[in-house]
Amino acid sequence: MILYHGSNIEIQSINLHLGQTGKDFGKGFYLSDSKTQAVKMANMTFARTNTGSPIVTEFSFDENLLVNSVDLKIKTFNGYTEDWAAFVLANRQNKAETQIHDYDIVYGPIANDTVVVQIRRAVLGYITIKQLAKALKYIKPTYQYFFGTEAAISTLKKL
Repeated sequence: MILYHGSNIEIQSINLHLGQTGKDFGKGFYLSDSKTQAVKMANMTFARTNTGSPIVTEFSFDENLLVNSVDLKIKTFNGYTEDWAAFVLANRQNKAETQIHDYDIVYGPIANDTVVVQIRRAVLGYITIKQLAKALKYIKPTYQYFFGTEAAISTLKKL
């Protein structure tokens, strides 16, 4: 399958140290199977940095690894569930360089702007994780792929 990364530069090689803390699945390299989503991210990154230009870099990835890998530790979220919400909350609150999990690859929904509002409500204690998952139930998710280790990165081939 083809995965896309939207940025303000073309990715020549992936450097995990450049990832940011406090992201949905932790500090790592994020891709989407939606080119539209990657274009949106490229435009947002360019607008935020005002450097480079919006660019989408394409990678091939063997999706069978998500279910058949014996060498990689993989976590999959198939929707906005309580487990997903708790995982995202914990990762978004983690500003340390050390991951709070040991997964090589994580696949699951993106916490878009609508989702972020609900996450903020949970962080502030206005709603529980269970209420958060229920509030997110009817939002159509866009999915993302997180690659957090060198072993995971080695499964990607730049096109």
